[in-house]
Amino acid sequence: MTMPYVLDWLNLLLRWGHLITGIAWIGASFYFIWLDNSLEEPSEENGQKGIAGQLNSIHGGGFYEVAKYKLAPPTMPKTLHWFKWEAYSTWVTGFFLLVLMYYVGARTYLIDPTKYALEIWQGVLLSITTLAFGWFIYDALCKSPLAKNGWLLAGVLLILIALTAWGLGEVFSDRAAYLHVGALIGTCMAANVLMVIIPGQKALVAAVEAGQAPDPKYAKASKLRSIHNNYLALPVLFLMISNHYPMTYGHSNAWAILLAIIVIGAWSRHFFNLRHKGIVRPGILISAFVAFALLAWWIAPRHPHSLVDKAAPEINDAQALALVQRHCTACHSAHPSDGIFTIAPAGVLLDSLEQIHQWAGRIQARTVVSKDMPFMNKTGMTDEERAQLGAWLSAQ
Repeated sequence: MTMPYVLDWLNLLLRWGHLITGIAWIGASFYFIWLDNSLEEPSEENGQKGIAGQLNSIHGGGFYEVAKYKLAPPTMPKTLHWFKWEAYSTWVTGFFLLVLMYYVGARTYLIDPTKYALEIWQGVLLSITTLAFGWFIYDALCKSPLAKNGWLLAGVLLILIALTAWGLGEVFSDRAAYLHVGALIGTCMAANVLMVIIPGQKALVAAVEAGQAPDPKYAKASKLRSIHNNYLALPVLFLMISNHYPMTYGHSNAWAILLAIIVIGAWSRHFFNLRHKGIVRPGILISAFVAFALLAWWIAPRHPHSLVDKAAPEINDAQALALVQRHCTACHSAHPSDGIFTIAPAGVLLDSLEQIHQWAGRIQARTVVSKDMPFMNKTGMTDEERAQLGAWLSAQ
């Protein structure tokens, strides 16, 4: 077995594991936010037991009665279920995937020499530093007086995310910059569980076991971080799949686009959080959709064929095929010669004119307009060649 083949299977295993554990984590997070927001007034009997709220539900053919204490039960139950390994496993699989894709494959995915000629160790160090310092800054802000004003804290955090996205976009490849913002947010979310939520829960359990009154500060701190994780879930999911959409990360204002999508995602999540409380505000989803549509309109090329330079020399079918073979078929071929992509990405084959016509729309969008292809422009395709190819495609 060749090393690229082995790496492909490692990539598959880690990506699959990351997806599975991510679903488990976000699913549990969404469930407990729903649970908190859906609690009803307890019965008189439950109220006397210190129950703050209760609800009844049905699922999978069974009825469930769930109750939440105001702070803690009088005595600790024999079995207490914790929810932490979903978060830890999601981060671990994500970090190893980051190592495999962007550290081992730094020359391919992380470093863009047209922006900044980083050495591999420099790129890796900058990546790790971003994740570590990002968490410390976020954690410090959450513990500062700023946390007393949720909207102000959110504004400051959004500004820091925008600055991070812009800064990384100046030194890393476009897709790596977006991915690292996602990794940073995911790191903060997982660290919220590891460093704040679980320690707070352990303190509550210890107090109950010692027969002491639990300190409500632990519950308050854990609740704040849980809310942050809840609102950040949708933006992080976008960042996980962002590498498929070069019209976002490849735009000259990629940082602003990312900021807009984060806000839209969090705003959309707010609708469901309110809905769980019985507050239905469809205007939130409508405004989120309108904002998304406006964003798509704003970043769309004003002139889709602007790169079709009328002054560029016209090329015939044979020349177009030769141009594609020179710049594209190292990867997009039935028999790729590229050392990384040993199987044609997305199954796109460009060995013949018929296949080029089949994928004409994709070539126009990814190669001529967004310039996302060839990948990292490793074959050195010029703007003139893109214009010639775009003109030829438009004439077909």
